[in-house]
Amino acid sequence: MWQEIITYLGIYLLACLKSIFPPLLGPAAGMSNLEIIAITVGGLMTSVILFTYLGEKIKTYIIPIFIKNPKIFTPKNRRMVRLWKRYGIIGICFLTPLILSPPGGALLVSSVGAPRKQVFFYMLVFGIMWATVWTFSVDWLLDLGLISGMGD
Repeated sequence: MWQEIITYLGIYLLACLKSIFPPLLGPAAGMSNLEIIAITVGGLMTSVILFTYLGEKIKTYIIPIFIKNPKIFTPKNRRMVRLWKRYGIIGICFLTPLILSPPGGALLVSSVGAPRKQVFFYMLVFGIMWATVWTFSVDWLLDLGLISGMGD
């Protein structure tokens, strides 16, 4: 029983960092598709809520510990501003599970001052969508025999 709890917790914590991990690791752990989707969305939303509420505090208190003289106009910052200007809140929330990480997407939308309720709503919608697409894609590839599960 403890091994199962640790497995679920580990996959959940990985989902907090990157949403693709549970669909890839869940089948090997013997999880059902519904469990995989729930853990994926749960991890994503945990990161989004945490980093949305703590985003300003992280930028003010934590980042200066690691970066002494932060450069404002870096290529990465410019790319993030271009993403925001081009796609807005819906686009960033759509891209967060796909390209960005949940902490990265949440910090981006919180740093530009997007309304939290909208962020939570769109992140939830697109998190469910991507978790479902990835979970059933991996399931389909397993059924086709194009990838093999560790339990096979």
